[in-house]
Parts: sequence; C-alpha cells; structure tokens
Amino acid sequence: MTWLEGIILGLIQGLTEFLPVSSSGHLAIAKALFGIETTDLSFEIAVHAATGLSVIVVFWKDIVKLLQGLFKFKWNDETKYIALICISMIPVFIVGVFFKDQVEAIFGTGLTVVGCALIVTAILLAISQIYKPQQHKVNWWRALVVGCAQAIAVIPGLSRSGSTIATGLICGIKREEVTRFSFLMVLVPILGEAFLDLVGGGFAASSVGWLPLLLGFVTAFISGLFACKVMIELVKKASLGWFAAYCLVVGILCIVL
Repeated sequence: MTWLEGIILGLIQGLTEFLPVSSSGHLAIAKALFGIETTDLSFEIAVHAATGLSVIVVFWKDIVKLLQGLFKFKWNDETKYIALICISMIPVFIVGVFFKDQVEAIFGTGLTVVGCALIVTAILLAISQIYKPQQHKVNWWRALVVGCAQAIAVIPGLSRSGSTIATGLICGIKREEVTRFSFLMVLVPILGEAFLDLVGGGFAASSVGWLPLLLGFVTAFISGLFACKVMIELVKKASLGWFAAYCLVVGILCIVL
C-alpha cells in the first residue's frame, strides 16, 4: 500500500463510518478497485480507531458529563446510560472473543458478501423509514437489540451505523437519541480493539507500512469529524431512504460486476 492509497482509504473510512453505507464495505470495494492486498486487518483497525477518536471530539461534552455522573458513585441518569452502553456491548464482546477468526476470514471472501450485506443494509434502512412505532427512550432490551445489530454488522458491507440506527428506530427509540447512543456505544469496542492490536504488536508486524497507516489514520480522523456532524443532522431532519437506495445500487453492482 502506497502513502497515496493510505490517504484515499482513510478518506473513504472517515466519510463512510458514520453515514449508513458501511465503511468496511467501501474499504473492501476500494481495495479491489486499486488492487490493494493486505495480509492482516491492521489498517482497518487503525482507521476505525481514528473515527473513534473523532466521536470523542464531537461528543466530548456528553462523555465528560457521563464520567462526572459515574464518579459520583451513585445511581443516576449518567450511570444508567453507561450501564445501557455496557449492555449493548455484550453481543459484540461475544463475537470478538469467540468468533474473531471467522470474522477475519469473512474479510477475504470477496465482494459478493459485501454486495449481499449492502442489500441487507438497504432493507434495514428502508424498513426504519416505513415502520413508525411510538417513540421511547433507550431501555435495557432496546440497548441489547441495538447491540446485537452492532455485533452482526462486523460483516463487511453491513453498515454499523446504519444497522444500529435503523434497528433503534424500528425498536421505537427517538431519532435524536438513537444517533447519540449508536455513536457512543462503539467507542469501547473500536478503541479497545486498536489498543489490543497495539500492545500485541499487530501494527508493528503489519504488512502495511507505517506511513500509509499514519496518513490513513490522520485522514480518517479529519474526514470522520465532518461525517459525524453531518450524520447527526441527517438523522434529525432527513430521510434515510436515499442511503437505502444507494446501498441497494452499490450492493447489486458488487454482485453483478
């Protein structure tokens, strides 16, 4: 991977991580188009960590408020919210611990899987726009269901933000709240995976050079800041139907071509 390819892939990751179109799917498509081959997932982990940091920047006030409530060492709205985030992480923790090898194997199966997963993303987004249940706040079972959507979205092409936001809307979570919850719930899994790869020597032994990794990280962080803010406003005001149509078209093209 060249430094220019690292920048391009980092830009793709940053712009697509928060939009409901699957960043992992678009990275796989871009790699296929540019003929980029890697023997590990270090680059993907690095650019995902960059977008995780962009979430911290965008939601830093919320995160500080949650931590302040947590360190009061009593049950309050903040500790309850953190507990809900912990509940949502159970499914992805199970997948990460017991099915890590199977997940990594999926990333090398080609664009047919990506195409099928993008179509599933399109269907989820379409349902979330058609089905309009009564709106509620996040509770224990809704947090767990959204967490299951996040765990399944490790499949490349199945958008994490699209799956969690769409699932949350289908479960009746308020539009503004489901976006905030979706973005905050991903922080620990993404940054935790990056930390484990760092201390385990994964980045040092990566088939990708340090310069593409660094440039991809920086580009993903900057573009992720922009995409995160855009997605927050889109979920509040706009229909996700356009993203459903986009995922459907790209998914069909991946399968056909």
